[in-house]
Amino acid sequence: MKLKEDMNPLLLQVFRSVVWVYSVITFLPWYFFSGAGTNLERARRIKARSISGHPAGPYRAINSQEKLVAWLHPGVDSLDKVFEYAARKFPERDCLGTRQVLSEEDELQPNGKVFKKVILGNYNWLSYDEAYQTAKCFGSGLAALGQKPRCNIAIFCETRAEWIIAAQACFMYNFPLVTLYSTLGPTAIAHGLNETEVTHIITSKDLLQSRLKAILCDVPRLQYIIVVDRKPTTWPDIPRGIMVYNMDTVQDLGSKPENSEGTFHLPKNPMPSDIAVIMYTSGSTGIPKGVMISHSNIIAGITGMAERIPNLDETDTYIGYLPLAHVLELSAELVCISHGCRIGYSSPQTLADQSTKIKKGSKGDTSVLRPTLMAAVPEIMDRIYKNVMTKVEGMSSFQRTLFVLAYNYKMEQISKGYSTPLCDSLVFKRVRALLGGNTRVLLSGGAPLSAATQRFMNICLCCPVGQGYGLTETCGAGTISEVWDYSTGRVGAPLVCSEITLKDWEEGGYYSTDKPNPRGEILLGGPNVTMGYYKNESKNREDFFVDENGQRWFCTGDIGEFHPDGCLKIIDRKKDLVKLQAGEYVSLGKVEAVLKNCALIDNICAYANSDQSYVISFVVPNHKQLTVLAEQMHVRGTWEEICNSTEMEKEVLRIITEAAISAKLERFEIPKKIRLSAEPWTPETGLVTDAFKLKRKELKSHYQEDIERMYGGK
Repeated sequence: MKLKEDMNPLLLQVFRSVVWVYSVITFLPWYFFSGAGTNLERARRIKARSISGHPAGPYRAINSQEKLVAWLHPGVDSLDKVFEYAARKFPERDCLGTRQVLSEEDELQPNGKVFKKVILGNYNWLSYDEAYQTAKCFGSGLAALGQKPRCNIAIFCETRAEWIIAAQACFMYNFPLVTLYSTLGPTAIAHGLNETEVTHIITSKDLLQSRLKAILCDVPRLQYIIVVDRKPTTWPDIPRGIMVYNMDTVQDLGSKPENSEGTFHLPKNPMPSDIAVIMYTSGSTGIPKGVMISHSNIIAGITGMAERIPNLDETDTYIGYLPLAHVLELSAELVCISHGCRIGYSSPQTLADQSTKIKKGSKGDTSVLRPTLMAAVPEIMDRIYKNVMTKVEGMSSFQRTLFVLAYNYKMEQISKGYSTPLCDSLVFKRVRALLGGNTRVLLSGGAPLSAATQRFMNICLCCPVGQGYGLTETCGAGTISEVWDYSTGRVGAPLVCSEITLKDWEEGGYYSTDKPNPRGEILLGGPNVTMGYYKNESKNREDFFVDENGQRWFCTGDIGEFHPDGCLKIIDRKKDLVKLQAGEYVSLGKVEAVLKNCALIDNICAYANSDQSYVISFVVPNHKQLTVLAEQMHVRGTWEEICNSTEMEKEVLRIITEAAISAKLERFEIPKKIRLSAEPWTPETGLVTDAFKLKRKELKSHYQEDIERMYGGK
């Protein structure tokens, strides 16, 4: 994974000699004062072990061999108590922050499109005590509007401070919170609201106007809509029988004497086993399923996550921008709240100085907030990686050579557990500034992260990348790699709240007795394993089970292998395995992970029919790279015409084939035909989930004509 060193051999040797002398002079004082020896020892230690002695497991973290850990603090066994604990311990500390919009204007782009551009001010903060009291009043107001304990209430809103305040209010008053992605289509939204029989929903003015209003007549039980924005205060075109309130109005209602302390609208403390959240997955297959998550499930999950973040405390700052309807973001924010961290809110459109909604010359959210903690999905990290490498290619020869040499030198050093403060300050400082320059832990989840991107983030952002593995069905908790572990392509050891067993999968050829490492389907067990799918008993019987010790387990469908140090690597997925006509098995996910590292590719979906002998692919090309390639090949036209060009398809296929051969893909795994897509795949298109996982069923339907053409049907 080293970068190519395009430099005169003599000068390269001189550089290496200088580096060697520098390393010798600085090594001993640095080694003893930096704690490098301790970090190296931590990286090499055994992190998990099979408690049965059998290679199938169950595997547990070394510090939870005797018993899994289920709570953060004694007696704090429900989410309302977690927030109360934090509010009492950190009453005056900043809790939730939002940037003020100073100005907003429309800006015409060269392609004729109009983008909204904003200039944002500093963050305005609510303290822990203020956030707690606001949530308490809001919960009381909801109760005054007829919301009952143990009766479902929905939230359909973008990630913002009001989302987490509303959630905390629901936790306090034991209102099970139904979460829906803001990018879901109308059918999925109506399905979730009707299945859970909600009468109250919390949303934003934008989503009410753009998505919710169109399906209100399809949700007959809905009576109350609470809009988190302060304006507008009236909605004349809402169907009869539905009342619309602003969040401030509901809070004021809850603060009235008749609805506050001393009345029947007091918080109704939930039991640990009560449902806290019914989380609808974004659905990589079919209609989204609602996952029932109890208070104790979430507390176990965040306990395991918090244990993997060293020195987590009230001095940390987290930037929240991923969908709070995703279990990764909700869990990450609850971890932060439980430790008194401050959370500043952002969005993918305002995250960095170069983000699409930030007016040129003004600062993005990371530059202002300078977070120490951040979560990201691989799609975002892949974009950073490709954008930086594109800029490196455009550097002068001297700058590019310096960057490559520093990159390769640092790669060698961190593989030994060493740091490179000089390279960090002289070469990688500007790259690190993309995320504010203060990040100490970056958590990746939601989908597999390629080894190349993970190593790039380690090196250029100067912080460890903790790759995690978890699912909505396990509260997002399963494994997270330790910050001292600088290996790539692995997801770490089981968290202290969970254990993992490998189940043999005969059809795929994966067995716990495999050498050198045991392999099989990942079964996740522990107090973080959720209560199951809402109103879906047949699926519950298929995916969940309880063992003879009363332990609850979830069958993930993912294939993993355990390394000798107890770390897990995800190597396949049962649903992604296709048997070709000649009997070869192709892992579509493996093909995609390899080819996505190609600079020419922004996204890719591999596809294969069992009655065919080869793999095909749909490719979203990188706009800049493909445009340059088209110029080199003298192919002219609009973006759509370039993507539809047979000549361009052939050339891109040639480049992809070379990349596949270089990555040692088998002959039958390499796509034989491709289709270039001019349209990017976003959650709004319905072709990927909010975590940017491919929706294979929707992609197959979308490209059905192309599939038939590539397989000779047309």
